[in-house]
Amino acid sequence: MPLQDLAVRCDIVEECYEFMLAYAAQGLSRDSGTGSGDQLRLLLGKAVSAIAGLPESYKAAITQSGLQPVSKHEAFLAVLDRDCKAALAGMELVAAQPAISSMLIDNLNASVHLRTLLTDLFILDEIAKPYRAAGDQAVPAEV
Repeated sequence: MPLQDLAVRCDIVEECYEFMLAYAAQGLSRDSGTGSGDQLRLLLGKAVSAIAGLPESYKAAITQSGLQPVSKHEAFLAVLDRDCKAALAGMELVAAQPAISSMLIDNLNASVHLRTLLTDLFILDEIAKPYRAAGDQAVPAEV
């Protein structure tokens, strides 16, 4: 179900972001040798994978779940694609570092690119709720 895939991807990104908020508050100079550092890298990896597939997942939801009006969703798909690429650049750069400090994560959390993507995800989640409640196929009566 396309909307379920979209929801799962959104949840993965949100879980990572919430963990990064807690990680930033720890005041760590590096992630090595800490359980939270291992978890951070795991969640970052999952979030990067989820974000990389978000535009395709949303496109599938538009076509297979009957999201309406299609032209408005396709316009937002272009925005989502751009925002995913921008957020991914920062997240992949951070994940590639040999040591990830709390300050580095705090700066990633503050990144306008990541925050913009999160806002996109919140918008998509709210728009998709009536469709998911109606079985992933129905068009809400309000449209």
